[in-house]
Amino acid sequence: MWKPEDSLELYGIENWGNGYFSINDRGNIIIFPNKNPSQSVDVMDLIDEIEKSKDLEFPVLLRFPQILEDRINEISGAFFGAIDEFSYKGTYQPIFPMKVNQRKEVIEYIIKYGAKYNIGLEVGTKAELLAALSLGLPKEALLICNGYKDEDYLRLALSIHNVNNIIIVVDLFEEIFDILKYANAMGIRPRVGMRVKLFARGSGRWVESGGESAKFGLSTSEALELLRILRERDLLDSLKMIHFHIGSQITDIRTIKNAMNEAARIYAKARKMVNIEYLNVVGGLSVDYNGSNTATPSSANYSLREYANDVVYTVQKICEEEDVPCPAIVSESGRAIAAYHSLLIFKIIGKKNAKDSLLRTPNDEDPIQIDDLCSAFKEINIDNYKEHYHDALQYRDELYDSFNLGNIGLEERAKGETLFWMVCKKAAFLAKQAEDESDEFLELKKLVSQKYIGNFSLFQSVPDMWGVEQIFPTIPLHRLNEMPCERGRIVDITCDSDGEIKRYAGDSEGREYLDMHTLMENEDYYLGIFLLGAYQDTLGDFHNLLGCAHEVHVMAEGDDWYICQKVEGDTCRKLLDFFNYETKDYIWEIMDRCVAKKECIHKKELEQIEAQLNRTLKGYTYFIDKPN
Repeated sequence: MWKPEDSLELYGIENWGNGYFSINDRGNIIIFPNKNPSQSVDVMDLIDEIEKSKDLEFPVLLRFPQILEDRINEISGAFFGAIDEFSYKGTYQPIFPMKVNQRKEVIEYIIKYGAKYNIGLEVGTKAELLAALSLGLPKEALLICNGYKDEDYLRLALSIHNVNNIIIVVDLFEEIFDILKYANAMGIRPRVGMRVKLFARGSGRWVESGGESAKFGLSTSEALELLRILRERDLLDSLKMIHFHIGSQITDIRTIKNAMNEAARIYAKARKMVNIEYLNVVGGLSVDYNGSNTATPSSANYSLREYANDVVYTVQKICEEEDVPCPAIVSESGRAIAAYHSLLIFKIIGKKNAKDSLLRTPNDEDPIQIDDLCSAFKEINIDNYKEHYHDALQYRDELYDSFNLGNIGLEERAKGETLFWMVCKKAAFLAKQAEDESDEFLELKKLVSQKYIGNFSLFQSVPDMWGVEQIFPTIPLHRLNEMPCERGRIVDITCDSDGEIKRYAGDSEGREYLDMHTLMENEDYYLGIFLLGAYQDTLGDFHNLLGCAHEVHVMAEGDDWYICQKVEGDTCRKLLDFFNYETKDYIWEIMDRCVAKKECIHKKELEQIEAQLNRTLKGYTYFIDKPN
C-alpha cells in the first residue's frame, strides 16, 4: 500500500524542502513556517478556504511571511554561531538586495523580522533607492547603493546619507569623481564603498558575472588610485566598505573559499592604509532547488553552516596573519532569505496531445499494418517488449507511407495511430518493470507521457524556468497517499511552445517528467511550484497579456492558521491600461465600431456586447473554469 512517506521520497521533498514542507496522513502537502511540527498549514484546507470565499480564482501565489523570519534567523544565527565558535573579533550584519524581490509587502516583512539584526537593504537604481527610503529603515541599518549612478541618484543618496546609514559603492572607477564633485558642492563628507574585481570566479549559471571580465568592479591599480585620490583630498576616512561579487547561486563551496581568501587579503592590505569598517561578502549563498546536494546549477554542495563557518574563519585567519582588526562582515544573501517563502498553486484544466484516443474496431478491409499492430499489442510481454516495439515502429512508418500515397483514408490512419500508441505505452510500462534505462526506452517513456495543461503562465510566474532552465520543485498538492500511475509534463496556457516545464526536481540533472495521479471527473487536481520567492516576482513578463497572480499571505498561530492579507492579481483592464490601451473610453469605442460595421443592430445585441465587455475587462486574466 502506498503511503505518504513514499511520496516524500518520490518527489524528494525532504531534500529540497529544507524542513518547511511535508505530507500529512491525509496525503496533503503541509507547510511548517517555523519548521515547528506543532505549527502547520494544510494546503488543501487553505485551498478550500480560498474556494469558499469566491473572491479569488486560481492560480494563487501563497506567501508565508514567517518563513522569511525563519530564514533571517537561520542565516544570522549561522554567522553569529561561527563568530562565537572562532572567537571572531568583529560582528555581522545582514542585507537584503531589493532586486531579489521588490514587492513592498515582502520588503516590509523582511525589515520587520530582521530589525533585531539591523537588517539593511541594497539598491541598484535610483527607483529602488526611492522605494527603500519609503520603508523606514532604522538608522543603524545599512543602505548600500550599487549600480550605475547618474546625478539624481548620487545627489539623492548624498542628501539623505546622514538620516540613513547610506554607503555609496564605487562600482566603476569614474564614479568617484562624480561622488566627490556633488558631495563637495553639497558640503557633505560621503561614505563610500569600493567594489573590487577578484581574479576568483563563481560557479553555476552566473559564473560569467564574476572574475576579471565582470561587469562591475575596480582593478587593483584602480583601487590604489582611488585610495590616492581620497588621501589627496583628506577623505580617506570616507572609505567604509570593501565589496566584491562573484555571482549568484554559487554551487561549489571551493569557489567560495577561494574568493573569500582573495577578498579577505585585499581587505587586510587596504586596512593597513585606511580604517575600513565593513567587508561585504555580498550574495551567492545557494538554494538547493532540486535537492541533489551537488555542485550542479540548481543545487549546492554545501550547507548554510559550512558557508558561514568558511567565511568567518577565512576572514579571521587572514586578519590575524596581516595583524589588522577584523571587519564587520556584511552579507547580501537575498536568494537564501526569500526563495522558500512563496509557492504558486494552479489547477490542471486538461490534457494536451493525449495519446489515449478511443480505439476504433478493426475490420477485414483494414490494411495489414493494423492487424500487425493489433497482434503486437496482444502479444507484447516483458520478454519480448523490445522486439514488438521495434515492429510497431516499422508498421507505423509503413502506414504513414500508405496514407501519403493515397492508399488509405483518415479512418484507417486514426486506427493505426491509436494502436501504435497503445503498443508504445505498454512497452514503456514493461521497460520500467524491467528497469530498462537505455536511451531508447528513456526517450519512449518521455514520449508516451501526457502533457497536462496548467492554469498559469510560465513566463509570468516562473520566468527563470524558461530563461535559464532553472529547476523549481513542481509536485501535486494532494492525493499523496495514493500511488501516482501517470507520467506527464506540465504546459501553461500561453500560446507559446516554450511554455512547458521540462525539468522536475529529483536528481542532479532534473527528471524529464512528473509522476501524477489519474484525473478524476468533477474533481480539481492541484499542483504547486515551490521556492519562487527570489527574483520570479519581478522578472515575470506579460506574455499573452497574462498578468500577476492573486496573492494570499498566511500566518500560523498555535495549532491554527489564518489569512493575514490578500492581494488581487491583474485584471484584463489593468493590463490593457498598462500597455496604453486606455480602457476609460474602451467600451464606447468598441460599441461605436460595432454600430459602424453593422448599421442595423438591435438594442438587445448592443446591451449583450456591452455587458460582456464590462465583465471581461473586470475579470482575471487567467482561465476561469467556474464563472460567478
